[in-house]
Amino acid sequence: MNFDINRFQKNHLTKLLTECSSLVCPLDAFLAHYFRTHKAIGSKDRRIISEIVYGITRWQGLIDHYLKKPISWESRIDAFCTLQPEHSLNDAAIPAHIRLSFPKSFYDFLVQALGEQQAKEFCLASNFPAPTMVRVNNLKANRDDLLQKWKTLYKAYPSKVSPYGICFPQRQNFFVFEEFKQGLFEVQDEGSQLLANLVDAKPGDQVLDYCSGSGGKTLAFAHKLAGKGQIYVHDVRTKALYEAKKRLARAGIQNFQLLEPDDPYKKTLKGKMDCVLVDAPCSGTGTLRRNPDMKWKFQEEDLYRLVQLQKTIFKEAFQFVKPNGTIVYATCSILPQENDEQLDYFIDRFHLELAAPPFRSFPASGEMDGFFGVILRKTL
Repeated sequence: MNFDINRFQKNHLTKLLTECSSLVCPLDAFLAHYFRTHKAIGSKDRRIISEIVYGITRWQGLIDHYLKKPISWESRIDAFCTLQPEHSLNDAAIPAHIRLSFPKSFYDFLVQALGEQQAKEFCLASNFPAPTMVRVNNLKANRDDLLQKWKTLYKAYPSKVSPYGICFPQRQNFFVFEEFKQGLFEVQDEGSQLLANLVDAKPGDQVLDYCSGSGGKTLAFAHKLAGKGQIYVHDVRTKALYEAKKRLARAGIQNFQLLEPDDPYKKTLKGKMDCVLVDAPCSGTGTLRRNPDMKWKFQEEDLYRLVQLQKTIFKEAFQFVKPNGTIVYATCSILPQENDEQLDYFIDRFHLELAAPPFRSFPASGEMDGFFGVILRKTL
């Protein structure tokens, strides 16, 4: 990897890695908290420390293979700074799961679910950073105009498929961009943009984003209503809903209404929605490269708990679809248990029909993350 780090950086790396190894919170959240509480770490040091922490988390399985026991975080840091993973990838003397730096149980599960070749491709892609994408808010801006404006300031180019995407090869602090503060764009992976586009809304429609979170998908499809009709933004997490409210307001979207889970108005909307989006809680395997610590925490029983939760949420959300309306089921997973198997179940259980072939993406170097989405029409 050829990192040349100083004592200050190594001390913080050792402290940070030691602390986060025993926590259950996501790595990105822990890093953000660590930097907030250690204000002496400047922006350059934060970038280097972040890169190394993520790199060690991705490649720890392979790193540990080459280290003598007892293994310390200091020795892992030293090994990572000179690690050349490509030199080990074709070494048949090293078990495949170690070469690809995945827990054996998770790797074996992926081989069974995806087949050996696709499992290897997935594991390798998950060990490298994902590209940074933004989505232009075409209610306020034009992609060509933004690209022209940023031409001399940043390396940026249009996304391959999404008509609203712009890719940045290097990470940026987008939150300080004036264009971000003005609501001209949002940070969003190209696959996520395409997934949101499955919501085939038109002016005057009633649309429910049933698992909205902080509104990422709502922001991406809201322009289709042209300010007419109504978007209902629903989630069980009140804090996420109010973050969505701020983001929608910044984007210039006004035809929305927050819908908390215990809102008495909610029951009056049953059977009235032209389209319902169920962006279901899932394993997040399609975005694993953004959260590499997840692979070391993967438990098969957690997946089956999520599968049952997805069925429960879909059943709840389906009540709001009107006759001949559509429901979009979406995940950021590449696993058939959460995607194709759920699709078959929903079609059979709720007497639905496919309105279009499913959308699928698979993580690859420089490409979008892994997503699954399907439009289902209510026929009864």
